[in-house]
Amino acid sequence: MRGIAGLLFLLSLALAGGEARSAELVLSLSKARVTITSNFTGDTLVLFGVIDPGTASAGTAAQDVVVTVRGPNESFTTWRKERFLGIWVNADSRSFLAAPSYLAVLASRDPALMADAELLRQEQAGLNNNHLLQRIGSDYADVVPEDPFRQAFLRVKQAQGLYVERPAGVEFIAPNVFRASIPIPGSAPIGRYEVVVKTFAGGALLGRGALGFEVAKIDFEQTVATAAQDHPWLYGLVTALAALCVGFIANLAFRRD
Repeated sequence: MRGIAGLLFLLSLALAGGEARSAELVLSLSKARVTITSNFTGDTLVLFGVIDPGTASAGTAAQDVVVTVRGPNESFTTWRKERFLGIWVNADSRSFLAAPSYLAVLASRDPALMADAELLRQEQAGLNNNHLLQRIGSDYADVVPEDPFRQAFLRVKQAQGLYVERPAGVEFIAPNVFRASIPIPGSAPIGRYEVVVKTFAGGALLGRGALGFEVAKIDFEQTVATAAQDHPWLYGLVTALAALCVGFIANLAFRRD
């Protein structure tokens, strides 16, 4: 009965938020759009999923779930510093191309325990298994997880709250019904986000499904962001003039005769 109740609850949520179906999974988000205003400090989306009972009973092993959330792609550069004549200077760099600006991996347990390393790498299950394309000289390739530039890149993104991994971030609320909370930080980039859900059992991939949501600015914030993107020179000029005006008014207000 708990499984049936969870399924009915999930289907009711599909009417309010984003919903997607595949042969093995029914997925739904608590809402399909996160709006950013001037006082936005972050949000949390809740993902609900139902595993097809026929698929769930296909094997004797319990199923595991990995949820991967990726934000809009961006390019980043990581620098390595060296001490030169008593001063720290940039000595080498590595460019990451089309890397997710936001990346969250939520799982029912440590992905390393779900399948062999080759399959996990192929399916990008786990933070270290996600492909991060790098430009190394004239070559373009992903590297091993122990690469120092890759590790530095992950540390920076994790410190910013934009890369998250939670090995216990997926909770089964019924035998075939699960939920996961997706954290959206206050610094989340705007754009389209992709949510990919994969299920594993007995060391094999059993099913997958996907859906998405949008992070967008609204009202005055959206107007400013659009103006800055479409008319950068005009936006810069207006910003500079506004700063001069503020400084002039402050000088008049606090000057001593």
